[in-house]
Amino acid sequence: MSSKYNRIMADMKSRLEEGSLTAGSKLPSVRKVSEDYGCSKSTVMKAYDELEKEHVIYSVPKSGYYVVNDFQQAREEQEVIDFLSAGPDKNIMPYVEFQHCLNQAIDTYKEELFTYSDPQGLYSLRVQLVNYLQNLQVFTEPESLVVVSGSQQALHLLVSLAFPNGKNNILIEQPTYFGFIESLHLQQATVFGIELTMEGIDLDRLEYMFRNNDIKFFYIVPRFHNPLGHGYTNREKKKIVELAEKYDVYIVEDDILGDLDPDSKADPLFSFDPSGRVIYIKSLSKIFLPGLRIGTVVLPAIMMRDFLQAKFCVDFTSSALSQGALEIYLKSGMLHSHLKKVKEVYRKKMLLVQEACEAWLPANTSFSKPASGFYLSISLPGNVKAKQVVQLLHEQHVYVDDASRMFLPPYKKENLIRLSISQVNESQIVPGIKLLADCIAVLDSRKIHGKPTNFLPI
Repeated sequence: MSSKYNRIMADMKSRLEEGSLTAGSKLPSVRKVSEDYGCSKSTVMKAYDELEKEHVIYSVPKSGYYVVNDFQQAREEQEVIDFLSAGPDKNIMPYVEFQHCLNQAIDTYKEELFTYSDPQGLYSLRVQLVNYLQNLQVFTEPESLVVVSGSQQALHLLVSLAFPNGKNNILIEQPTYFGFIESLHLQQATVFGIELTMEGIDLDRLEYMFRNNDIKFFYIVPRFHNPLGHGYTNREKKKIVELAEKYDVYIVEDDILGDLDPDSKADPLFSFDPSGRVIYIKSLSKIFLPGLRIGTVVLPAIMMRDFLQAKFCVDFTSSALSQGALEIYLKSGMLHSHLKKVKEVYRKKMLLVQEACEAWLPANTSFSKPASGFYLSISLPGNVKAKQVVQLLHEQHVYVDDASRMFLPPYKKENLIRLSISQVNESQIVPGIKLLADCIAVLDSRKIHGKPTNFLPI
């Protein structure tokens, strides 16, 4: 069995190198290969599974196996260890399935997709989004949803929007999502911060901020926080909502990675909110196809008119073609099987990264330990700067992120790096963490002994 299995893998790779199999090509069926090689179907399946793990091919349920990329390009990508990119794993995206949905959407809706549509979003899509959100314990109705061009658009619009509480200032976790900080700066909003660690926030401090700083809304990432990976307990979420109600503060809940939560009992802040105090934002960009630019926001009725007016001034309406195709995809039930797959991929990668960090990072570092999601952070020794680590690793084709840009100036830390596990190959995780550990050790030693840090030995 072993020789047949290895031979099948070698032959498929040879065909990729010589070009007889190209990007998007469908591989011979398992039955055909088993007949050609005189082996069992399980042997062929094992060979194909290994090729899929190497990100050379990908499977489509009830369809077969396909070449995921140009083989030479895939080999070149193996040389780069990418802990920086925060988009979804390109090798598990449902390109073929969604292509069918695009074609069907054009056949089904025709002219509706190529004219101006409802600024609030296609009603049929909003119906499907309501069903989808129920799985996240967000119970709402199509009339309360607005389809937006990604969560970033919703966040940007909410910064300048007048809120029913008549307040003006915004509170954010520190650190937090860099894109929102940029939007706040661009719009010259008055913003306050509250420190967040993997132990959470100081709820007494939060109450003080709510009571004394004219807070319009509190922006919070409740699950798999960017960059820390932190998640709040249900008790903490309930308390935050109670404080918001007590001091007339709105909450903007960015639950972008909530689909990946392995804890079925973990609820969003929205589920603790009977009064319309929580504005819930959900994007599919991290778990699906970011190029669709489709997200949704659940708004209280009192804010709907002003939000739609602001959105109309920006883009009239989000892409109708993307909306129509997504509606068909959701209605088909394909998202459920896709989510089951991606949850396991990211959970496994996160575990592998944490095991590697535990094994290889120097003792004077610490790292966060989320159950899943895309992000974890590493606190470096006090005398080692994140930007130095980034620069030295870049020379070794290892990419990580300096988290300093995710802080407001009063909270800024220069010794925190962020790792994103979404696009790194599993086989590259341990080598990447080893290089990271070597880099930290070298910089730490040279700082202590006053030596220059212009290169990193391998």
